[in-house]
Amino acid sequence: MKKVLILVVLIGGLAAFFVLGGQHYLSFSGLSQYRSQLIAYTHQHYLLSLLGFMMLYIVAVAFSIPGASYLTIFAGFLFGIGIGTVAVVVSATLGAILLFLAARTLFRDLFQKKAGSLIAKFELGLKEDAVSYLLILRLVPLFPFWLVNIVPAFFAIRVRTYALTTFFGIIPGSLVYVSVGNGLGTLFAQGKQPDLGIIFKPAILGPILGLALLACIPIIYKRWQRKHEG
Repeated sequence: MKKVLILVVLIGGLAAFFVLGGQHYLSFSGLSQYRSQLIAYTHQHYLLSLLGFMMLYIVAVAFSIPGASYLTIFAGFLFGIGIGTVAVVVSATLGAILLFLAARTLFRDLFQKKAGSLIAKFELGLKEDAVSYLLILRLVPLFPFWLVNIVPAFFAIRVRTYALTTFFGIIPGSLVYVSVGNGLGTLFAQGKQPDLGIIFKPAILGPILGLALLACIPIIYKRWQRKHEG
């Protein structure tokens, strides 16, 4: 019953988002339409707006609602680069932990039963270098955020390790999109929309890949050490 309840809540929350037209508000057109009201309310009730935004972000990540990148940009637009980045990183981490725990409760036992020896061997390596692998997955923007949130739940990853690597791993990407949002007012005034593919530009992607390479060093060193000791 616990698993059924969790599954119903997750599916119901995601379905409610589309039924209630959430995709309209979680878009640049929606933000452009209501930006004056949002700015005015944020100025009048800053702390309440910040806490409300963080709760919305946590729910969006926990229910795998599409559009987390839009919320990240909205954070920069409403709260600036510093506060916006902190709000996004904290909220995304908390939401990811909730989804991780839900996925572990729902699917891990089934996955372990179906997993073969190859998966078991992969899990052993993943567990041994969990910090490096999870940081790489977070830093390199190749996989959807929701997918990286769920997959580690199938393996013997500690919640603490998952939380720390999520928190630090999403900082670079979050900072990029929050910075884009900080200049969103100018783009709206010009009738333009921001480029969501900006993170793939060499000037931005290069340093992020450099951080991912640093995260690989412990793995490479262990392999080199074993080879020479063997």
